[in-house]
Amino acid sequence: MTSFIATCAFGIIYNIPRKPLIHGGLIGAIAWLIYFFLYQWNGNDFVATFAASFVIALTSQIFARLYKNPVIVYSVAGIIPLVPGGLTYTVMSRVVGDHYDMAIHLAEKAFVLSGAIAMGLIFAEVLYQIFKKNFFDKVKKLNTGVTFSRK
Repeated sequence: MTSFIATCAFGIIYNIPRKPLIHGGLIGAIAWLIYFFLYQWNGNDFVATFAASFVIALTSQIFARLYKNPVIVYSVAGIIPLVPGGLTYTVMSRVVGDHYDMAIHLAEKAFVLSGAIAMGLIFAEVLYQIFKKNFFDKVKKLNTGVTFSRK
């Protein structure tokens, strides 16, 4: 519930219209649940972040096609709960406190999690494009032979 509200709040900051705002909040909440349960089950936050961002990209594509909106409206709003902002704040806090060894370790973790987000989004987009090319083009070819005329 909190991730839904946070996602919607960031969507308001980005001036997302009302209906896509609710859908983006739903995507963010689903992504956070996937991250949470995978992290609890596996203990690997890279895998959990990758899987959650993959689901964000796929559901963003689906919502964009269903509601005729740009994909970015849903994916930017949905990715907000996964962004390692608190970790980045901790990195800066350790740097200011002269704990450079801990800061470097945490910065590495923040970069890896950011990379997992990017990889999940890109991987899902590539798979969607492959599926679209193979599946939808075959459906178009099947439908081109049939014409309807109005009299």
